[in-house]
Amino acid sequence: MMEERGLLAGEVALEYRRARLRALVRSLLARLTGRSNRLLSFDEVKEKLRLRGSVYRGLQRVPLDHIIGSVNRYQDFDRAFLPIHRHTADRWIAVGTVLFWEGDLPPVRLYRIGDAYFVLDGHHRISVARAMGWKDIEAEVIEVRSRVPVGPELQAEDLEILSEHEEFLERTQLDALRPEADIRFTIAGGYQRLLEHIAVHRYFMGLEQGREIPEDEAVAHWYDTVYQPVIGIIRAHRLLEDFPGRTEADLYLWIMDHLYYLREAYGPEVDAESAALDYAEQFPEHPIRRLVAEIRRAVGAMGDLPPTEIEPKV
Repeated sequence: MMEERGLLAGEVALEYRRARLRALVRSLLARLTGRSNRLLSFDEVKEKLRLRGSVYRGLQRVPLDHIIGSVNRYQDFDRAFLPIHRHTADRWIAVGTVLFWEGDLPPVRLYRIGDAYFVLDGHHRISVARAMGWKDIEAEVIEVRSRVPVGPELQAEDLEILSEHEEFLERTQLDALRPEADIRFTIAGGYQRLLEHIAVHRYFMGLEQGREIPEDEAVAHWYDTVYQPVIGIIRAHRLLEDFPGRTEADLYLWIMDHLYYLREAYGPEVDAESAALDYAEQFPEHPIRRLVAEIRRAVGAMGDLPPTEIEPKV
């Protein structure tokens, strides 16, 4: 039996070397493409999102590709939990031998934030399981609640925007006032711009009604009468299809900037729908639509076509 176990350990050691080679290839591809390949630090995410409180959720089957970070070993494995450093070898081979010999592994321990998981204990078990083609693993799960949505696609560069989102919710309490609200940006600084929009909206509400407007009332009124109508226009005309990879909130900001520009040029009669359609016509990010828009502008500049006419709706 000892001899059989020794032969098995040799096979696992070969699998470890293959895993290290795959980690090297992934590292090179990450450098070439500029895409992050590292595990996230739980403490960094916790600090950025100001996470508070936790609830024990017991034993669960967790998808392995939803485990994206670690409490204290995020430098030992890459995003696919392939081993990066040689000092992981002995433990990795021992865990792999147990897996092959007994056919199972003890549960790991994970923190859950939204739909993403971070390893508290069991890094080598997760690494071996992924290398062996497992799709999920048994885990003790401790949920840490977040005010902002967190998914398994989260990257380190997303944390700044999520931090801004959390600050926005803390300031506006929009998640309490309008629980259905789902405002997400792909660009930093978007939530600060929304705070400015709300402040201006509150000011004009006060002028119209001749009273001091409470902030929560202004937030709800802005969301209902300004933000949501523009989002309705975006959805009705399926404008987001011309801006792949962007969000409705991104497009809301750009449309509002364009609306201000058009009203400066053509007068206050220009409405949000006209601005939205004109913006999508002139500045699409979809490659084909962008090419068509560039050709139209080039031809228009030569005088063969008149410039785009804005026809405000009454």
